[in-house]
Amino acid sequence: MHVDLLLSVAGLIVGVLVGLTGMGGGALMTPILVLLFHTNPATAVSSDLVTSLFMKPVGGAVHWRAATVHKQIVKWLLVPAAPAAFAGVFVLNALGNGDTLADRIKLGLGVALLLAFGSMVLRELIHRDEVTGDGLATPVRRLPTVIVGLLGGLVVGMTSVGSGSMIIVALMWLYPQVSNRVLVGTNLVQAVPLVGAAALGHVFFGHVSFDTTTSLLIGALPGVFIGAQISSRTTTNWLRPVLAAVLLASAMKLLDAPSTITGVAAAVACVVLLALPAILRRLGFGVPKQPSETATRETEPRAHLSEV
Repeated sequence: MHVDLLLSVAGLIVGVLVGLTGMGGGALMTPILVLLFHTNPATAVSSDLVTSLFMKPVGGAVHWRAATVHKQIVKWLLVPAAPAAFAGVFVLNALGNGDTLADRIKLGLGVALLLAFGSMVLRELIHRDEVTGDGLATPVRRLPTVIVGLLGGLVVGMTSVGSGSMIIVALMWLYPQVSNRVLVGTNLVQAVPLVGAAALGHVFFGHVSFDTTTSLLIGALPGVFIGAQISSRTTTNWLRPVLAAVLLASAMKLLDAPSTITGVAAAVACVVLLALPAILRRLGFGVPKQPSETATRETEPRAHLSEV
């Protein structure tokens, strides 16, 4: 079995981002494989999902032990998401084969990443009420959560994008009173069976490159552990604008945009999103503060942990 050290480095970087933000797995790993390592798109999607199957439980376990997982949200997401992800693999393979399938996967990836980028930008523009606790006792909005799981699962099965980047943005909209670190932990835990169902479907179709997967895992497993250790103890809001810019650049390149235009667009997006909180404050819009760990433990009774 051949191990590519450059792939391992890529896996390490993506793993840290996944652990820190709960997003960026398929949204970064698959474009990296396609654009930088010239991997066949079908193989990139399959190999990324199998890598995530081993990577997500590491980050999820860290948050589970830290009690930063909303278990009821996880349950209602997974009711439709796991079967939808498995079905997404069959939809993908029904679209064609060979070069036709590769082109369609690239197009689907580009569109999915643009949707993820747009969702993140809109999310940054929304004013959330100040979060005074982790929000673990927040009631579940069942129907919207089920719809998010259904659509997210289908996209994951087809493109490997969505288990983090798109679902966590949707959860931010649905549950503004839940803290960022609980959203990250919840997203990492729900992604385990979701990605597992999608990966199983891709294994059946034989697109997985185990050399690629092994190389990625060598870096991704320690990376996601490090990132999750940090995110379970603090917030990482500044990473989202950077990640959004990377998503935009990946989407534009997958859609064959010129490199110069792609670079300029990504840089502008990053600068604007990083400056957005200050701009909103100057305009009189409040920017919510995330609680410190001490404040959270004081305001979130331990009894709530057993309720969810």
